[in-house]
Amino acid sequence: MHNRSFKLPGVGMRVVKTVISCLLVALVYEYLLDGRNPCFACIGAVYGMGSQFQEGFHNGFNRFVGTFLGGLMVIPFYWLYVNTPFGIPNYIYMVAGLFCVIYLNLAFGANNAIQPGTVVYFVVMFTQPLTGYVSYTIARIIDTGVGVLFSLGITMLHPSEKDKANGIDLRAVFNSWQKLAEGHIPAHERRKQEAAKLR
Repeated sequence: MHNRSFKLPGVGMRVVKTVISCLLVALVYEYLLDGRNPCFACIGAVYGMGSQFQEGFHNGFNRFVGTFLGGLMVIPFYWLYVNTPFGIPNYIYMVAGLFCVIYLNLAFGANNAIQPGTVVYFVVMFTQPLTGYVSYTIARIIDTGVGVLFSLGITMLHPSEKDKANGIDLRAVFNSWQKLAEGHIPAHERRKQEAAKLR
């Protein structure tokens, strides 16, 4: 029998940036948005943080598209599920809506957005009261987008080496703009400097 020693995994920058992104989202929602629930925004932040920008963008975009399409479908099917028109049992409406969520994602080529789409679909379908479910759904779509944007912003502020090589570095862009601005001298100032040199 081999005696294998357990080794804890290292903590990389992706973990640190994910935690920071979720913390910032939670603080913004608590203090700037009057204690608004940051759940979906924090989930969006986790999806939007990749080991590099492209990965975070891909995963975050899928999360947002899935949440958007799932939210779009749950609004009418929630009403059908609760009101059961034409005497059709509510579970038939539930699975019909689920089919539409999956099919719509497939039609848009967003196969990886199916799971997050069904998450918002079922969360709204089975946890929300009849009053306010539409506003709740719209809020969750917006929150997801906000969380994804937070993480993408942090990634651009603290890019990986690969991101830097691909030109995804907000600090470098800002510094180059600043140098350009500092190097730009208005025409009247330039004339004064040239006149001073001729004296």
